Formats: sequence, structure tokens, C-alpha cells
Amino acid sequence: MVLNHLTLETSLEGLDKNDWFSQIDDICDEHGFFEHLGPAHFAGFLEAGNKLFVTFENVDQIIAHNKDAEPRGFAFARNDGWSHLALFSVSNSWFRDREVYDLFDRLSDDGFFDGFEHILFHGTGAAGYAAAAFSVAAPGATVLAVRPQATLDPAITGWDKRFFDQRRQSFSTRYGYAPDMIEAASDVFIAYDPLQSLDAMHAVLFRNPNVTLLPCRFMGGQLEQAFERMEIHDVMISLAMDHKLDRCRFNHLLRARKYDEGYASAVVTSLLQQGHRKLAKLVCSYMLLRGKQAFFEDTLRRLNEQPSLEL
Repeated sequence: MVLNHLTLETSLEGLDKNDWFSQIDDICDEHGFFEHLGPAHFAGFLEAGNKLFVTFENVDQIIAHNKDAEPRGFAFARNDGWSHLALFSVSNSWFRDREVYDLFDRLSDDGFFDGFEHILFHGTGAAGYAAAAFSVAAPGATVLAVRPQATLDPAITGWDKRFFDQRRQSFSTRYGYAPDMIEAASDVFIAYDPLQSLDAMHAVLFRNPNVTLLPCRFMGGQLEQAFERMEIHDVMISLAMDHKLDRCRFNHLLRARKYDEGYASAVVTSLLQQGHRKLAKLVCSYMLLRGKQAFFEDTLRRLNEQPSLEL
């Protein structure tokens, strides 16, 4: 197995968007390539080892939430020697743009993906949709998508009233309906919270035999941020790249949720709605012992002061 750990000396935190792109352009030009794909999308490639990590990310989200304001694949190129193909959007575009289609057409026609031993496509939300949809360009790849949409075509998902402006885009042309695009993938993992009804309805549209649904009950609509808090996101990615991710291993990782404040607060809220006040008090007491305050302290105080209080 070829490994080539890249030395990426980056300093991306605190930059405005133009300076951030300038730095990414320089880094990718040094180690691979950087391309403008029309006004709304960009592609950067880092050439390292024979594992390829393909990511789809929104630039504002990278700058606001990613560690060191880096694209997610940079750490894997640096620490694991993975090659990295990053697709960037400057808006919530679902990557539905002719220039993006053309890039994947060209890469596929040129045999770009054939040179890699393992390929993993990854994204969240709109980018999770794109990860699934464009995986068709690399048959045999693995897909790890976090709360992806299947499509925004109102003829199929008219029940989803979110993202109204984006419905003006066509989801019936190339790389359109994500559940059809994953048929040639080796494994597809779809993480979602079944209590988020719209996310769950999209998830179950991915019905292919190669799909493993990863329900994350009580984890909420910002699932990727919960994974980051629990420090399991990168572990999931590494397992998926090595063909070692399955439902059993994922559920083992998900045990970390018992320490997560967001998960525990959602559990307490549900218990109270169902009238299980004693159980709610136990969870609050447990979280307070772990040093978690605010919501749990306030809820426990009110439960103790007013035993019949409806919270």
C-alpha cells in the first residue's frame, strides 16, 4: 500500500473567504490541482497515497465549524497519507451545476478513479446528497453520508418543504436522484436521526441492498456536530475507508452519546413528555456528576421544587 504523508503547513483560521480560498489554491497547486467550477463551486486535489477521500463541503461551514478551518480531508492527507479530492460550494447548492458534472465526467473518462485502491465519498446534508450522487463516477467506492437528501425534486419529495429556493434546480438530469446513483457503490452508510422526520423520510429512500442505515435516535438535526462533540466522526471515516464500518461498530462508537450534553438533554425532554419524571431526574443527576450544568441543573431544580410541574 502506497503511503505519502503530505506536509501541509496551513494557517487558515481567522481568514476571510477570499484569503481562505487563496491559501487553499496555493496548497492544492503545490500538491495536486485547484479548479474553478463556475461561480459557485471549486475543486481541489491533494495527491498522496492510493486511498482517495472525496469530500463535499460548504466553505462557510468549513470556516465556521471545522478544526483549524481546514477542509475535512486535509488531516487525513497529513496524518494518514490519503489523497484528497475536495469539492467546495459557496452556497447551499446541492452541487447541481453543469461544471461539477463536467468535472466528474472528465475524471471518470480519464480513468482518474481507477488508480486508487480504496475510495470514500463523504458529505453532510446537501453535501451528503452530492457524495451519494457523484459516487456513481467511481464504481466500487464507499459512501458515508450524514443526513443526506435523496433529491429535492418536488415530484418525489414534495413533502419536504425545506430548501424551497433550491427546488428551482433540476434534479432529473445527470447525477440527479441519489438513491439511483449508489447502485455501483460497494457500501453506502446513511446516518440520520429517526426522530427528525424529514431527514428520516429521505434516508429510507436509499433502499439498495448495499445500504446500511445508521439511525442515531435523539442526536438531532445537526448530527455532524454531535459526531464532532463525541469525537467519533473521524473514526467513522477511517473505518469506512478501510471497509471496517458496519452497524455493530457504529453502535459501539455511538455509546459515547451517553456523555453528550445534546443527546442527554433530548432524552430528558422526551422522558418528561412521556411523564417519566424519575428517569428524567436520574439523567439530570448523572450529567451533573459529570460536570454538565445549565439545562440539567435547572430542570432538576424545577422537578424537585414542583414535583407536579409540567416541563
